[in-house]
This record gives sequence, C-alpha cells and structure tokens, in this order.
Amino acid sequence: MIDAKKIPLSLYIHLPWCAQKCPYCDFNSHEGFSDSYQEPYVIALLSDLESQLHWVAGRPLETIFIGGGTPSLFNGQWIDRLLSGIARLVSISQTAEITMESNPGSAEVDRFRDYRGAGVTRLSIGVQSFDDAALTQLGRIHTGDEARRALEWADKAGFSRWNIDLMHGLPGQNSARANADIGEAIKFSAGHISRYQLTIERNTQFWSTPPPLPDENTLAKIEVTGEERLFEAGFSQYEVSAFCRPGNEGRHNVNYWTFGDYVGIGAGAHGKLTCPDGSIMRTQRTRSPADYLDHARSNPFDAPATKAIAVSDLPGEFAMNALRLRSGVAIDCFAERTGLPEKVLKQRAEKALESGWLADWESGRFVTTPLGYPFLDSVLATLV
Repeated sequence: MIDAKKIPLSLYIHLPWCAQKCPYCDFNSHEGFSDSYQEPYVIALLSDLESQLHWVAGRPLETIFIGGGTPSLFNGQWIDRLLSGIARLVSISQTAEITMESNPGSAEVDRFRDYRGAGVTRLSIGVQSFDDAALTQLGRIHTGDEARRALEWADKAGFSRWNIDLMHGLPGQNSARANADIGEAIKFSAGHISRYQLTIERNTQFWSTPPPLPDENTLAKIEVTGEERLFEAGFSQYEVSAFCRPGNEGRHNVNYWTFGDYVGIGAGAHGKLTCPDGSIMRTQRTRSPADYLDHARSNPFDAPATKAIAVSDLPGEFAMNALRLRSGVAIDCFAERTGLPEKVLKQRAEKALESGWLADWESGRFVTTPLGYPFLDSVLATLV
C-alpha cells in the first residue's frame, strides 16, 4: 500500500484571464479581465485550497506553480495575499520553488519586484519568439524588444531563476529564423528554456483558419539544428520540451513527471492526489471563471469533482509521465508512487525491452534508450 506521506506534494494555481486570446491557444484562458476580479478570486482560491486540506495529510508543499492565462495581470498585492494565505493553511517547505507565469505584454520591473517580495522565486516568461513578424502571426500582444526588456527586468527585480518559453515551427519559419530565436533566448537566459512546436489544436482560431506551416523536412531541420545550438551553449534536454544548464531544472514539472501529487485550485485546475487509503485520484474544477466564483460563494466551498485512476491504468499513467524525463526514474519509484509491485510494470514493458527501446531492467532505472526516446509516442503505445 502507498504511504501518501512519502509522496512529494505540489500546488497548482490557475489564474484564467488573458488580455487577449491567442489564436493557437486551447488552454483554459479567457478575455475580459478586470482589476475588480482580483480580490474575490484570491478569496475563492484560498477557500478552494481549504476545501481540499483533508487530502494534504500534513505534507509540506515542495513547489507552487501559478499558471494561466496570464497570472501577471494580477498585481503584487494580491499575489502576496494569495501566498500569505496559502502559508496560513498549509506548510510550505523552506526550500520550496514558487513559480509564476508572466507574459512580456504585462511585464513591469516594479511588478516583478513585488512578485519577488511576495515570495515568488522563479518566473516562466512566455516569450514564444523574438521575431516581430512571427509574434504578430501568433496574435501576441508584445514585441521582440518588449520580450528582451521583460527578461532584463526579471534580473533587475532580483530573480536568479527564470524560464523562457519558445515556440518553433511557426508560419513561414525556417531553421535560420528559429535559430535566431534560440540565440536570443540563450543570451537572456538564466539557464532554462522550454521549446515547443506549434501544433494546431481543436477549438482554436487556427483550427478554423490554419496558417501555412513549415513542411516536415523544414520542421526536422529546425528541430535538429535548434537542439545542436542549445547543446553547444551548455544546455541539456532533461524533458521532452525542456532544456537547462545543470541545476536549473523546473522542480514543479519534475514532480509531475515523477508521478508526484499536486493539489489544483482555480477555474479549470486539475489535481492528482494519493488518498490515505492508497487510492489515487484526479480532481478538476469547473472551467468557467464566472461559475467558479459563483461556486466559491457557497460556504463551505464544495470539494472538486474527482475521478479515481483505475488500478489497471496506473502503469500506463506512470509511464506516460516518467518517460518524458530523459533520465527516467528509479524503478522502485513505481511501487512507491502506485502501490503496485515492480513486476507489473516489467510485464507491460516486455515489448519495449525486447525492442531495445527501454534500458535493461537491471540498470535500476525506468528510462528509454537513445533509440527509444525520439519515438516516445510509439514506445508508450506498447505500455498503456
């Protein structure tokens, strides 16, 4: 049986508003933000967390991630009140990583200082590109110069850790333009760059009116030359879309990939929690900010919707997370995080092991080989 107290615990906080919805975005983000939303929403978030404390079981929070939407639409006063309120409800580790997403279009050096003073230790800045033409095509509200200033301001505000989000495979992009973005990101980096390929998702403007994207050969060249540029600059790929210099991994996301627990609060927030009886469940709040705020006015705030993860699904869910990490995880992590014996995972992994896609079991790590990692989706298909 799982000892829930041994599972690392994180907190995800969703602030769902954006100044403008991007045409590629299928996240739970909404236009129409007003400063008047800040106080009631922070009160609702704290009530939401309080309604889920029975699942925390006395564990300290090892990481907190404030995502969105565009959390940096909220001013420092309310981020301070939010984090202070959380600290009154649950223990926060003295070494906790507290990350907040920010977009250059809502960046100000004084606002960054306020976030730092409130306890935020790391920023994740949604640059996407430094190319003005590409930013216009992506519907971003900032320019390349504003992105550069935001990264300079992060340093001036006292942050030593920040992530730069980049997108590639953009409309009309070739490897030279993509590598120019990487060169800029390296220049302004604090040691962590996330790199995502633009994909066209349902329920987005781009799905209805797709832009012309690079062909497969161009995409392959962008991918390979971009990785080479990062490796030359001392970055290594530790996760499918994440590159960092040593010691700069994003701890919050690593907890996801190692099948740790996380409480989710806010409109549309998801959570994954291990219960005292050893069962594992996922939680979800209503996606609509208006419905969430209406729901929060009930006293007490009802617990979020829950769904238990079937025991038969646990090996596949564990694998889909753990194998995103280039280094994988220790094999004994499976039993610790799922409550199932190691042999269950090994039985699922037989085909991948025989094909040379997973490292030899005796290595003690559940990890893909150099042959398997580039074809992760195919490897996972044999495990679920």
